[in-house]
Amino acid sequence: MSQTNFQSKEAAVQSRRWKLIDAKGLPVGRVASTIASIVRGKTKANFTPHVAGGDYVIVVNADKVVFTGNKAVQKVYRDHSGYFGGVRERTAEKLLQERPAEVLRRAVWGMLPKGPLGRDMLTQVKIYKGSAHPHKAQAPEAVTVKAGK
Repeated sequence: MSQTNFQSKEAAVQSRRWKLIDAKGLPVGRVASTIASIVRGKTKANFTPHVAGGDYVIVVNADKVVFTGNKAVQKVYRDHSGYFGGVRERTAEKLLQERPAEVLRRAVWGMLPKGPLGRDMLTQVKIYKGSAHPHKAQAPEAVTVKAGK
């Protein structure tokens, strides 16, 4: 009995749904891994690694995510302007205060494939600071993220 491997094509992607995640009080890594799994399409039966066939994800309350342990103080985000001496370092705590959506965006980007496919998948993630979002017309389904231990 031979088994065929199913490979879906970009044109055969089913209609993408909208998912809503409330990140209030949840660890950054757990929220990011859930988002990455949904956006890649791993929750669908016809998952194919080279096709961006996942759903759209709306994340609300990004400013209320938490870091476990001492990561808020010890984790450092580095950016470079391109000029000599242009390295800018910020702790996770400071970046969470200044740009809370950026913390989740970087965490999700670290879990997606690099290159054009990953950049396309990252455009399917909409992250908002508060509890309001402009995607009510899409009628998103709520997704629960397990809080951990």
